[in-house]
Amino acid sequence: PAGRPSMTLTPTDIDRHKRHILLKEIGGPGVQKLRAAAVSIVGAGALGGPCALYLAAAGIGQIEIWDDDLVDRSNLQRQIQFGEGDVGRPKAEILAARLQEAHPDSHIRWHQHRWSESHPLAGEILVDASDNYPTRYALNAIAHATHRPMVHGAAAGWTGQVSVFASGVQADAPCYRCWVPETPPDAQACDEVGVVGALTGIVGSSMALEVVKRVTGAGTPLVGRLLLIDGLAGTPRTVGLKKDATCKDCN
Repeated sequence: PAGRPSMTLTPTDIDRHKRHILLKEIGGPGVQKLRAAAVSIVGAGALGGPCALYLAAAGIGQIEIWDDDLVDRSNLQRQIQFGEGDVGRPKAEILAARLQEAHPDSHIRWHQHRWSESHPLAGEILVDASDNYPTRYALNAIAHATHRPMVHGAAAGWTGQVSVFASGVQADAPCYRCWVPETPPDAQACDEVGVVGALTGIVGSSMALEVVKRVTGAGTPLVGRLLLIDGLAGTPRTVGLKKDATCKDCN
């Protein structure tokens, strides 16, 4: 598509990405796959920020960012892509500018809108970095219907979670609603709960890692598995997720 960078690796590209090229699971062909990839990130905050920073650094060719929020001073404790001078400015615009400045070969698009089902998404991989259940459910439904994987992350308090929902890609894979059929009755808004800043960085980086694995074919993605991160205990663990035969999104 128009706007994506050339797939030919220049000497500058080779120098920039040589640590990836040295990995047998990525190599030169993997770097070219990353250059050819397009990712849509819904949410430019505590999870979407570090995720986007690492994806741009990895050379993802096209990154699309959706967020309607403005930077608040309370965001700065965890949203490291912003600084004091950004308070009151649009998150999506600032994040996009930072990515473009640091990685001019990537094509960065931003939308100062709250994403909804009426907005088409350009990426072949969708990233759920939102902070509310309606958006997660809507993105999950779109991912299934359009046969795209959705990389999901969330964090609250000292606990984080990451998974890849690929029900529209793999017949036996669960979707997000298989795991969480309805909004939990005790769900709280993002601004009502505390969260450790460094934890959101771990979750956002883990989401970027899952995207890189998906694009390059390296390793085993978190499809049908949920990575749980206990920040207090320092003991991450992985649990299995099952497809729900009665799920209204993927069945």
